[in-house]
Amino acid sequence: MRALVAGFVIAVCTVRATASEPHRLVLQISDGEPAKMRAVLDVAANVSRHYSGQGKDVDIVVVAFNGGLDMVLEDRSPVKERLANFLKSMPNVSFVACGNTIETLAAKEGRQPPLLPGVTVTQVGVAALMDLAEKHWTIVRP
Repeated sequence: MRALVAGFVIAVCTVRATASEPHRLVLQISDGEPAKMRAVLDVAANVSRHYSGQGKDVDIVVVAFNGGLDMVLEDRSPVKERLANFLKSMPNVSFVACGNTIETLAAKEGRQPPLLPGVTVTQVGVAALMDLAEKHWTIVRP
């Protein structure tokens, strides 16, 4: 009986420990289509509202690479104003640009593409997705 009670206590403690951790979502944007960029922002806003409405925390990372890099570029983002508002008002949402895609674009255009303020860079966008998946983040590509 003691073993059963001890097992129950361990199980309850484990559930409580994971219940207090924030939910974790990664949104992939690899297409240069403005509609997909808006969809990524819609999903981020909806998920954030959903969990905050339940009194729960959620961390959201948007990883941009290939054509999706345009989403986070100062000089061509079709969602520039909305993304800037996210960065100001939603501290649980962050934006990460792929360094390889930036380098490719810089070589093609002969200049360093300007990122929107607040966007961070990772060397390989897909590797960042893999690393987060291995840490039990949920990856969605709207």
